[in-house]
Amino acid sequence: MMIKKMVLNKILLLIFLLALFTNSVEAQDSSLSQDKDTLVLTLESAMKIALSENPIVKMSEKEVVLKKEINKEAYAALFPDINLSGTYSRTIKKQTMAMQFGEETTTIQVGRDNTYNGGMIISLPIFAPALYKTINLTKTDINLATEKARFSKLDLINQIKKAFYQLLLAQDSYNVLTRSYRQAEANFNIVNAKFNHGAVSEFDKIRAEVQMRNLKPSVVSAHNGVNLAKLQLKVLMGIDANYELVINGGLKEYEMEMFITKQNNVYYNLSNNSDLKQLDLSNKLLQNTLKLQQTNFMPTLSASFNYLYMSMNDNFRISSYDWYPYSTFGLSLTIPLYKASNFNKLKQTKIQIQQLALNRLNLERQLNMKISSYLDNMNASSEQVMSNKESVAQAEKGRQIASKRYDVGKGTILELNDSELALTQAQLVYNQSIYDFLVAKADLELVLGE
Repeated sequence: MMIKKMVLNKILLLIFLLALFTNSVEAQDSSLSQDKDTLVLTLESAMKIALSENPIVKMSEKEVVLKKEINKEAYAALFPDINLSGTYSRTIKKQTMAMQFGEETTTIQVGRDNTYNGGMIISLPIFAPALYKTINLTKTDINLATEKARFSKLDLINQIKKAFYQLLLAQDSYNVLTRSYRQAEANFNIVNAKFNHGAVSEFDKIRAEVQMRNLKPSVVSAHNGVNLAKLQLKVLMGIDANYELVINGGLKEYEMEMFITKQNNVYYNLSNNSDLKQLDLSNKLLQNTLKLQQTNFMPTLSASFNYLYMSMNDNFRISSYDWYPYSTFGLSLTIPLYKASNFNKLKQTKIQIQQLALNRLNLERQLNMKISSYLDNMNASSEQVMSNKESVAQAEKGRQIASKRYDVGKGTILELNDSELALTQAQLVYNQSIYDFLVAKADLELVLGE
């Protein structure tokens, strides 16, 4: 009995804390319109709305689009660059050349005052290992961004599930406390009527009234807890606070799911775990980075073609200029010989790869431990539900017996109050057990990447 009272006190404390937060939220939103649109929700519809409206999911999808554009930019480097070029230069002092004619030396000034060049320049990479590795690098980056987007959806679904179950728990707790309050109110009315007829003592009347009044704050706090749970769910779904959420049913409807899950002897593995997949893609990203850095030791070859017009004149009568075309084709070969920093970069990347491998090993062990913990919690919750379900049935029977004993004058008001309290505790603990199972199952599905 002491354990059940401790559990009840924790539940009521949680509801009270939720109520405090809800009151502050309602104070901020007091200016909102009283007319609210009603949205009837199921778990599936809540997840569907969240995946389409939540800003975090939209941001992760935009990140994938951004990475794809970066990949296209890397491919664009393989295509030729075509530019129009124009230059003008003014000769301040012309070059002087000396020429020997017999015994006489003659000096000649070469060039014109104004020189114009203009035309088209085309450049094309022929062999560029760094470009090829960069393309592979951006492809892996796209896959990593896609996996991160998948994880954001999985994480959001996990939060939606737990918020949905929290709302069901809050509603069920409110219903239990409301029924308990109404029963306490009915008991008080009966005892008060008997007191007025002199059938019971004033002590019985006081105890019945105290029992009724003690439950009233819990009912109010539970109602505020429902409002807070709804607000949390709205935020995760990305919908306006003016919507009124309606969720039919309760946690009891998930009781059969518990036994189906328990009977299915499934082998759990981490092949779809998003954290491990992200580490594997990060490892591949580092491997591609290592290959990219190795291209610093490889030669590069590029081609260029120029088709230009040139004119040289001593005046600015552009309309009378004579333009002379010329074109060139060239190949440029670059062979790196030595750069000390290239060797340091390779060593750093190799160390990062080793660190990532150790990190993955440690993470895999932690995830396996989490799987075992969640499965144990699910099994424990399943056993508790069976026990608590029987406790609820016994508590209901005990309340009926205590009520009949009190009606015929063989029982006391203390027995009646204790039976009511025992029934309330049993129902709250029963709902809590189902909630604990569903939360553990949601966390397990997140770890498994489902």
